[in-house]
Amino acid sequence: MSLAPAPTKAASSTEKPALAIRNYSLSYKTDSGLVTALKNIDLTIGKGQTIGLVGESGSGKSSMAWSIMRYLPPNAVEDGGAIRLAGEELLDYTPRQMLDIRGSRMAMVFQDPSTSLNPTMRIGEQIAETLMRHRGLTKIEAYAYAEAALARTGITRPKEMLTRYPHEASGGEKQRVVIATAFACEPELIIFDEPTTALDVLTARQILDLFNKLREETNVSALYISHDLGLVSRVVDEVSVLHHGVIVESGPVKEVFRRPKADYTRQLIGAVPNPDRWLGVDAPMPPKTLVKLDAIGVQYGAPSKFQKMFWPDDAEKAGYWGAKDVSFEVRKGELLGVVGESGSGKSTIAKVLAGLQDFHGKLEFDGKSITTRKEIDKEYRRRVQLVFQHPDASLNPRQKIGTIIARPLKLYGIVPREKISARVAELLEMVRLPADFANRYPHQLSGGQKQRVAIARAFAAEPDLVICDEVTAALDVSVQAAVAELLVKLQKDTGTACVFITHDLNLIRQLAHRIAVMYHGKLVDLFDRDDARSEERDAYTKALLDAVPVPETLSVTPAEA
Repeated sequence: MSLAPAPTKAASSTEKPALAIRNYSLSYKTDSGLVTALKNIDLTIGKGQTIGLVGESGSGKSSMAWSIMRYLPPNAVEDGGAIRLAGEELLDYTPRQMLDIRGSRMAMVFQDPSTSLNPTMRIGEQIAETLMRHRGLTKIEAYAYAEAALARTGITRPKEMLTRYPHEASGGEKQRVVIATAFACEPELIIFDEPTTALDVLTARQILDLFNKLREETNVSALYISHDLGLVSRVVDEVSVLHHGVIVESGPVKEVFRRPKADYTRQLIGAVPNPDRWLGVDAPMPPKTLVKLDAIGVQYGAPSKFQKMFWPDDAEKAGYWGAKDVSFEVRKGELLGVVGESGSGKSTIAKVLAGLQDFHGKLEFDGKSITTRKEIDKEYRRRVQLVFQHPDASLNPRQKIGTIIARPLKLYGIVPREKISARVAELLEMVRLPADFANRYPHQLSGGQKQRVAIARAFAAEPDLVICDEVTAALDVSVQAAVAELLVKLQKDTGTACVFITHDLNLIRQLAHRIAVMYHGKLVDLFDRDDARSEERDAYTKALLDAVPVPETLSVTPAEA
């Protein structure tokens, strides 16, 4: 069904830009006084134009989005300037007036689609409600239009999707629903705030392709906010670089990324993973096996109705497998990358290796055969450590950093009790944190600092193998680069082997000696990093490689370097 015509909105003057921000400043009241979030911002988005806004966490990107949407917290203080939508001053509008503008003339697509969808309402109800409110459609018209809008985003069974609750849709489907809702009201401006950060690389590529397609069809204006320069380079016309609330550089995306003028822009570009820039350390030769997985399988039972939607046709006959017949080895001192999209079995294998998951098959560690999780003893748990994606979920918020890092030292008797404090200080120094951080609590640290603490705790046990499960996924590009370099240095200094699980192929090709590719619970490819582009690669591996941004589009030209 094609999109049916709907009541048209009052046309705005085509001579005025979709969005014009002039000399705008914003601060927040805190116990310590006013804290500046944005300072003297000038930004223009023309009709049909997409502008990128890039910068690290804390740079002010989200504050900019909320300022435009007029959805600021009570402690916000606007220090002057203008924010105009098609020439109309939004700063003069009342909260009630903004209720009519949001969703109708402006829309926003968030990083996590789950936060945008009401878990207690069916998806069809939520889209229809928006259309009925902002476009004046009847309920029947709204549902018909909602179905067509979902079909437009590439959802294969849009009518069925309307009947589902959000938890019955995948992350990629939920983001398509949010995008369909945003475009359905034909707004003048859509703000995309990190719309692909929570998605795997293939789904992220599909969402970007969808955005480009809908933008061409609708000629909508957009502000695309992200810390991922590679993704931004694919979708925007011009880009502004935000640093500590100040725009330090603006211009056409190719010009800014190839010939950056600001030092901060150069730092961001330099931190973007480039598979041609090897950061790893040479593995010991000849290679010796540390861990061997032999036909490892993890079966979770019969698949649910929801799981069948995303699993191969033979899943119902075989049972729902988190991993099936996976066999590979991890060599002493090497870094093995494990990649694949969400649900491919990466984390399942990590849990098996860490002794947290029951399994079928055989696990061999340093010559010792293990056939059941019950055989994993305290010594194994010391020698194999796991670092999780989100440090907030693995660091006790009620314990000081020193206590957290000291736990494995005490548990495994690594050093005498009287030397624990000194060893904690050494471990903090190893991960490039000040020794006095031992007296802080996790909430007093940044995301990157908390991840360094989690790494320090893992290495405190003096392990033979460290498993890093998406440890850089939630970090800014520059922080990600620093954490990756830290892991490589620790590996070099300690000789510890590492299994690095990620969906970022550019990053892993900088670090790994070999790369294993998982797909629907199976190992479909295993190769040396130099063979990534070989014609022998599995079709799925090629699809993953093609989905990541081409690093050359972000490289500083030699003349400007």
